[in-house]
Amino acid sequence: MTILVTGATGTVGRHLVTALLAAGHRVRALTRHPATADLPDDVEVVRGDTTDVDSLAAAFTGATAAHLINFGHGYRPLDNGDQVAAAAVRAGVRRVTLLGGWAEGTLEPAVRSSDLEWTHLRPLEFMANTLADWGPPLRADGVIREPHGDRRSACVHEADIAAVAATALTTDGHAGQTYTLTGPEAVTPRDKVRHLAHATGRDLRFEELTPQQARELWTADPPSLQIYRVAPGGPAEKADFVLRLYADTPEAGRTVTDAVQRVTGRPARTFATWAAEHADAFRP
Repeated sequence: MTILVTGATGTVGRHLVTALLAAGHRVRALTRHPATADLPDDVEVVRGDTTDVDSLAAAFTGATAAHLINFGHGYRPLDNGDQVAAAAVRAGVRRVTLLGGWAEGTLEPAVRSSDLEWTHLRPLEFMANTLADWGPPLRADGVIREPHGDRRSACVHEADIAAVAATALTTDGHAGQTYTLTGPEAVTPRDKVRHLAHATGRDLRFEELTPQQARELWTADPPSLQIYRVAPGGPAEKADFVLRLYADTPEAGRTVTDAVQRVTGRPARTFATWAAEHADAFRP
């Protein structure tokens, strides 16, 4: 069968394309920029955008399953979810996985109320977020400066998200399920620095900041880049949001689940594994 992967050039999408190809499936990849997609030769690459439903008709046609993401440009939730779900149904798509976060957009309810066999994937913090957040400071001077260094996150390897999606798209028994996806342990920023130090062979350090010191750092001119991805508003609003989140991480964000192992039949990957795979990104 042909499986459409939206977000195919993204953090999870590339892993999903690889997993589906390895299992012998035909893969169609949706991207806004086919010329720079850099996907394997045996992937059918089509131009399209989930925010433009008219561009989806050809992408859905002939596909029996699809991996959907609930956000568009700038990680903003889609506002045309009902149109996307309807286009998939019209094209004959039968089964979908839906990658979403803690907050629902318009796509989740539209898919649930449709005739599609859906599986909702709700990962917690991506381990890959560490690349953007910590890569620059660790390459520069080997020090992470943040408040609340003992906060915990049950972060998940992006390849495990893809593995769950591949299983749900190609095997029975997952329709109507919502899977909260985590790694096998809840790790602290101090833990992450320790794992990255071991992986890189460098003397990396975590430096605890007070909330006020962090706010000053994050709102300096130019402001720290690491807070720009997670909250709306200007630097001050973003800093305040992150400080509240770090001071009181929601229970769901630090609670480990066994969903990856239950669905895929193998344990979730650890942060130490992720760090070893990406060690070069944290070296000067």
